[in-house]
Amino acid sequence: MAFSLFRRKKDDTGKEQTPASEPELEQEPKPDPPSEEPRPEDPKPEKNKAEKANPEKPRKPGMFTRLKGALGRTRTGLVGGLASFLRRHKTIDDNLIDEIETLLLTADVGIDATERITKDIGQRLKRRQLKDPEAVFNALRENMLEILAPVAQPLAVAKDRNAPFVMLVVGVNGAGKTTTIGKLARRFQSDGLRVMLAAGDTFRAAAIEQLEAWGERNDVPVIAQQIGSDAASVVYDALQSARARGFDVLIADTAGRLHTQANLMEELKKVRRVMAKLDATAPHEALLVLDAGTGQNALVQARQFHEAVGLTGIALTKLDGTAKGGIIFAIAQQLHLPIRFIGVGEGVDDLRPFDAGEFVDALFSQ
Repeated sequence: MAFSLFRRKKDDTGKEQTPASEPELEQEPKPDPPSEEPRPEDPKPEKNKAEKANPEKPRKPGMFTRLKGALGRTRTGLVGGLASFLRRHKTIDDNLIDEIETLLLTADVGIDATERITKDIGQRLKRRQLKDPEAVFNALRENMLEILAPVAQPLAVAKDRNAPFVMLVVGVNGAGKTTTIGKLARRFQSDGLRVMLAAGDTFRAAAIEQLEAWGERNDVPVIAQQIGSDAASVVYDALQSARARGFDVLIADTAGRLHTQANLMEELKKVRRVMAKLDATAPHEALLVLDAGTGQNALVQARQFHEAVGLTGIALTKLDGTAKGGIIFAIAQQLHLPIRFIGVGEGVDDLRPFDAGEFVDALFSQ
């Protein structure tokens, strides 16, 4: 169909689209036979022009597709498992509750969120509101969205602030803090904000090098000192510099630490106190980076970091590499902390603001 449309366009434009050799053919006494019509390959440039004129059209579907792909393993275990059960059991009865409970716990949805969901579905079952598989899926979907909606709070940074917006990024080793910081820097830059980074992880040379590499890639200045330097001193210097030079955002990296390491948790408290000497309201965002693959252990980490620095947001990374994506429901149900971002891949654009509706849609998408 697309080809015939392009041919009509070609015919309508007349001689402007006629090859250079056409005038010689016009001197022949006989009219051009049908075989002399424009060749099939001619419309290709027109098609390419149309594609170039609207290069951003596939972007949004592509982003949803990446999210859907990232949740593939979680979806297979949870939604796929429920679909399999409903195919085997034609009658919707009390056995359904037990099956849903098992599937939710296996996906690391957590006990509290699981009890909330199964209680509601059990009540609907007693009222005979779940008469077919579609009604069951809709009930599960509604419950999951109700859990996530209150914590879906994307981070907003105003450009017209008098002082830099200060972010303190914390988490255990391997959660993806430094990579998350690099992606955040790119995101803020795209919003027209001037960003500075502070290399507060002074325990690992590789951490400083990695942050500096992100700085070079994004053309963002990085304030760093030697290995073993006092992390609080690095952050203090960075905040002084950001204020003096009129930067909009300062993102401070910190050393990865286990939530059980009391001395390192005390260091985080010190970093926070030092920030307050220059800006009593800093940090304006204390962001915990959690690896979704850690499952229920993520809840323990979050509680300990929250006690140390007073968390204001969570970035849940590595959803693309785990079947335990249900942990996001446990986090929402038990911690009630804003979920700012989710990581669905290694690309720069794969750290995205958390949208509860989009997440649930991707989880149930076939």
